[in-house]
Formats: sequence, structure tokens, C-alpha cells
Amino acid sequence: MTRVGVVMLVHTALHRAEQVIRHWVAGDCPVLVHVDANVKSEEFDRFKSSVSDLPTVQFSPRHRCEWGTWGIVAATQEASEIMLRDNPDVTHVYLASGSCLPLRSVDELHDYLAGRPRVDFIESATTADVPWTVGGLDEERFTMRFPFSWKKNRRLFDGYVSLQRKLKLRRKIPEGIVPHMGSQWWCLTRQTLSAILQDPDRATYDRYFKRVWIPDESYFQTLVRLYSPKVESRSLTLSKFDFQGKPHIFYDDHLQLLRRSDCFVARKIWPHANRLYDTFLGKSGTIKAAEPNPGKIDRIFARAVDRRTRGRPGLYMQSRFPNEDWENGVTCAPYSIFEGFSELFEDFDEWLSKATGARVHGHLFAPERAEFAGGQSTFVGALSDCAALRDYNSRSFIRSLVWNTRGERQCFQFGPHDNQTISWDIAKDPNAQISVISGAWAVPLYQSNRNFADLRDEAARLQKIEAEHLDALRSIYSKARIRIWTLAEFIESPMEALQTVVDEITGKSVRGLTEAPRMVDLAGFGQFLQNLKNQGMHPYLMGDFPVDPVPTNEQRNTRKPYLVR
Repeated sequence: MTRVGVVMLVHTALHRAEQVIRHWVAGDCPVLVHVDANVKSEEFDRFKSSVSDLPTVQFSPRHRCEWGTWGIVAATQEASEIMLRDNPDVTHVYLASGSCLPLRSVDELHDYLAGRPRVDFIESATTADVPWTVGGLDEERFTMRFPFSWKKNRRLFDGYVSLQRKLKLRRKIPEGIVPHMGSQWWCLTRQTLSAILQDPDRATYDRYFKRVWIPDESYFQTLVRLYSPKVESRSLTLSKFDFQGKPHIFYDDHLQLLRRSDCFVARKIWPHANRLYDTFLGKSGTIKAAEPNPGKIDRIFARAVDRRTRGRPGLYMQSRFPNEDWENGVTCAPYSIFEGFSELFEDFDEWLSKATGARVHGHLFAPERAEFAGGQSTFVGALSDCAALRDYNSRSFIRSLVWNTRGERQCFQFGPHDNQTISWDIAKDPNAQISVISGAWAVPLYQSNRNFADLRDEAARLQKIEAEHLDALRSIYSKARIRIWTLAEFIESPMEALQTVVDEITGKSVRGLTEAPRMVDLAGFGQFLQNLKNQGMHPYLMGDFPVDPVPTNEQRNTRKPYLVR
């Protein structure tokens, strides 16, 4: 006859542990309780008194249990020895914690184990076979010494690890064992567990594992391979971990999720999850005979981890902010940036808005203010045109702009006069469509009524800024859709370039633009560039701009075709 004995490690929420103990006892399971020595004596005495009416409940000597240290293994060993000694009819020992909650009746567990009398259920895999170790210590946790607590003495822990790596110190693994890892929560047969505890080499194994990092996840997982006739490398306890290796906590709204898992026990349960405790501890003894299958809910947890670590594209959240490059995409939707167009064409914003139907802003990163479309002082999502607020976090400004206007294409102007902190962000953003007429910033300088010496200095400054910006756009890290024309290239065939830009924004090919923006008068601009050269400033970003360019509305003389006979 199968009978399960429960070893319960209790740390907190003693009132919930009492409820679970009574559930196990009602199912004819003897319970051996270990209470962490960190629990105050008064609390321990009250807890012990609360279950004194249960004759099959015993308490083992208390050990101080700190995460990742030997105390948890020592407590499990001693409690298991007492369980096997005082309960000779126990065939299986189930290790649980005070925060574990039985999801199915004890009768179901007995029937399940009766059908598998020689099977040990314990997650046991070598470090090479598991992808879920967290903290950069896989094989090293078995070849180094860890005398310091990772939680209480982090600096000493890290320093001693670094020292061992530097000196290439390695511990010898005891002969005959291959280190394995897995969940701490297991269900072992009496034969296997007693063989581990009575092993003649146990003193050697204990000395070795006392300095292993997180020994409770490797001690029994390793030694079970020496004695078990059949290991099912899985736990009957449902436990899920996040990407940082911390256990998921189950709340009341996880009720249906836990039911679908068909596992016998789940951890870690929130102490105030009254609905969970009332539901599962008050269940009748109906037998489902279902195979425990946590895989049913793995997809949900995988999606939760993905949402927590990656989030929605273009939206920052608490779990990622302010970590660099943790964002799932810089922005959430396509948008367009035009550089040099408003300097070369009159009323370019209005024309582009009519041609594409998009929302066209001015220079959103201008030094004075963000030039929202229509001259608005605030925009969707309470974005302010205040330059100080915008520049406090320019990245979030552009992300918020695109996120708040999902479904509407946003376009804005950009140039060397503007705040350049977003250069790399837009360059690395696959959603950005960037069209650049390099050197067009010189047109407003040419039209201004300023001293030439001042113009020369300003031109040199702006050219340096734009050159650095273009380097970012041409970088191997750039992912945006980028088109760059020099000013000389653009004015040779402006309609073809405008047609390409409009087609990409609208997503359809228009046969021909019915209306074109008016280009500013460039008469004398070539001589202006030549004067800059004469003064020692080389305006190379404009391209090979002629001193007297052919007007854009003038037909070039074409040679008549001729036939060669």
C-alpha cells in the first residue's frame, strides 16, 4: 500500500502552513515540519501549539536556512531521517514548503504513485543540458567554493569568485558522481531516499556540497542518480520562474490557471490568496486521474516573460526602463523625417500634408520649441512644445509622439540647427523613413542679411554637425530607411525624388504628382558657395554645385537622334 510522508520546510506565513498541514493529515499523510531558525521563538511556539492536536505531525531540530546555503539541505536531511525512522509504513517522501498549496486530493496522489511504485520524481539534469541557470555560474558552482552568502555578503561573494577565477582555483568533484541540477521540490521513494541518507560516503559528499552554490538544487538531484532505478526528471510540484530566476507568485486570479496544470502541488502561493486556499483545501476527493502537465500553461508564462522583458514595440515600461537597449523597438509605428526640404521649398509642410494625408510638423527639435503641426502648444498625449521638457528626455519624446498617434503617419523636419541627441535613435529605428538633402541648410544662410564673416563661421559649424549626423545614418548599426541626396543632385531632378518619398509614405504608386512645392530662388547661390571656398571654408556637403546652375524650370537643349548607316 502506498503512503506518502510530507517533509515541510516552513519559513513564513505560519497560519497558512497550519492549514496545509491539516490538509495533508486529513489525507492520512504523516507530516514532518522544519521551521527556519530565523523565525522567532514565540512565533514557533504558537505555531507548534496550534497543531499539537495532530498526532502524526512532528517537528525536526531547527536550522538557519538562508537562500543558496547548506542549511536548507541539512534541514531536509534531518527531517527526512526522522520521517523514515518514525514512519516505517511510508513508501514515498514528498518535499514541500510552507508556501506550497496542494491542488489535487491526497487520494489522487496516492493512486498516482501506486501506479509508479519505483519511480523517483525529481528534476535532475546536468548543467550542459539546462538553459535556465541565472547568474553566470553553471559548472563553476561545482568547481569553486562559496563560503559567503550571496544575499547578505554580495561584495565578498563576488570578490571571492573573481579571486578564484584569477588564481584558477578549482575544487575536485568527488569520484563517482556527476553534478546535476533541478528543482528543490521532489518526491522520492523510501528506498532511494534512505540509500542517499545512509550512503557510506555521505560525509564526503556533504563536505563537498557544503561549499557548492545553491546546494538544495543539486545535492539530491546529483545523488539520486547513484541509487534510483528510474528517475522521472520532473517535479510533481508546479513552480515557475521569471527571467531573473525568481519564483512566480500565484494570486487569486490564477485559479483557473492552476486548475489547468493538473499538478499535485503548486508554489509559491501568496499568503493572502484566500480564494486559492479556500478552493483547493476545500475540494472533495473526486479522482481526475490526469497526468500532471505544467506544459499546458507554459505558453502563458512564456508570453508573460516576453511581455515583461520585451514589452510592446515602442513602449517603455517599468521592468525595462531605464536600461539601455532593452526596448522592443525604438518606436511602435512608421514615421518620416525630412532634412533640408523646408529650407529648399516654400510651404513644404502644407504641400506634404495635402499630398500624403499625413500629419506634418515643423522642426520638432528646434532650439526654441517643438513646432507641432498647426502651431499647437500641446499635442496628443499632453506632449508640450516646451523645449526644456522635450530635451529632458528626447528619446521618450519621439517614442511618445509615435505611440500616442498610432494609426496616423507622423512627419517632421530635422536639421543641424536642431537638438541632435536623437540622431542615433532615429538611425537605429526600423520604423524611421529619413530623407536628407545634405547641405540645404546653407540656403537660409545665403538668404539672410548677415555679415559674411559670421556666415562663414555658422556654415562651418552647421556642416560639422550635419556631417556627424550623416555618419550615424550611414553607420553599420543604422536600420532606418534612408535616402540621402546632395543639394546638387536633388535640384537636377526634384520631382523624381519627391515622387519616391510620397509613394513610400502613402504606400501606393501615384502616376505623377499633380502639384509640386515651389522651390526657393537659388540664383547666385553657387557664387555664395564659391565665396565660402574663397574664404577657406569648403562646403562639400552640397555636392558639385555649379556656380551658375541651370534653372529647374528651363528645358535643357537635347541633341537630335541620328542614324548611323
